[in-house]
Amino acid sequence: MKKTNKVFVCIMVAVLSVFVLASCATSGKYKASKADLSLWTDSAPAKQELIAYLETITDPDSPDFIPLERRIAVFDFDGTLFCETDPDYIDHMFLVYRVLMDPEYKDKASAFEKEVANQIVEKSKTSSPVGGLDVPHGQALASAFKGTTLEQFSEHMAQFKKTPMPSYDGMNRGDGFYLPMLQIVELLERYGFTSYIVTGTDRFLIRGLIADSPLGKFIPPQRVIGSDQSLVATGQGNTNSLDYQIQKGDKVVFGGDFLLKDLKMNKVVLILREIGVQPALSFGNSTGDSSMADFVSSNTQYKSLAFMLCCDDNVRENGNLTKAQDMKELCAEHGWIPVSMKNDWTTIYGDGVTKK
Repeated sequence: MKKTNKVFVCIMVAVLSVFVLASCATSGKYKASKADLSLWTDSAPAKQELIAYLETITDPDSPDFIPLERRIAVFDFDGTLFCETDPDYIDHMFLVYRVLMDPEYKDKASAFEKEVANQIVEKSKTSSPVGGLDVPHGQALASAFKGTTLEQFSEHMAQFKKTPMPSYDGMNRGDGFYLPMLQIVELLERYGFTSYIVTGTDRFLIRGLIADSPLGKFIPPQRVIGSDQSLVATGQGNTNSLDYQIQKGDKVVFGGDFLLKDLKMNKVVLILREIGVQPALSFGNSTGDSSMADFVSSNTQYKSLAFMLCCDDNVRENGNLTKAQDMKELCAEHGWIPVSMKNDWTTIYGDGVTKK
């Protein structure tokens, strides 16, 4: 073969390779390899079921084929993608940081904000769950950042992310991602899925937390759904938002009011409001995710699955064996797929992190 022909053939092969790769990315066709879920044990039932599911629903010849536009996955955040408690939920600890530690604000904090923050601190000392604080915490967080721009809020979150995790060596507040779950998010993208976070934590807090993180590469801010606080214009005063026209010099700031806690049935409501269709995959870890899991896996147009993480590792993580067993029983009752953090994952935070 002449040299010019060989060059032509090489160019054509390269072009076709690029075309095939682009076509796979567009169609969502992909074949999983061992490298994809390398932080999962080969014997993990959840890993096996997920891969088998993905191979089936992306096969155009399968009766369970799901078109690209309906390949949607929803993830809880705390305890599903990220360390749930150290010693408490990250939004609770962020309020404690703002009200009791932030030099710019701690002397300005209201008595109500301090009361809620101190309740969290006292209960955290004994590792007892903080119950009944969903609304008070949400209101305290909203009022503690009243008048703050979204950019300023993100800057506060960026500083908080740099503070150390108290229960771990080698990890700051912003580093507590479950590495095996990040592999799931990445794998789903390769199969053409669009992933959303649907969390009980404040949506603006989560957006700041995942900014510049490995998770932020796959889930942009507009795909974070969570609890909400009010937003107003700086020149708005007490005028209702329906009666106010934003002015050129206005900035959008937090209004100081807590609006909604995105837990339980509220997760279903917000999925329909903001996504608009029933997702095909759900990942959660607690009873606050039960409605989302049942909604995703019941009465579906397409084949669907719901996974629930079980916090059964108290060596590498702040596990709770009682909660883990309760979740395993709920999985058996509802048909959800349990994920054992102890048995299914070869690591949680990486080799450089150890639990104190």
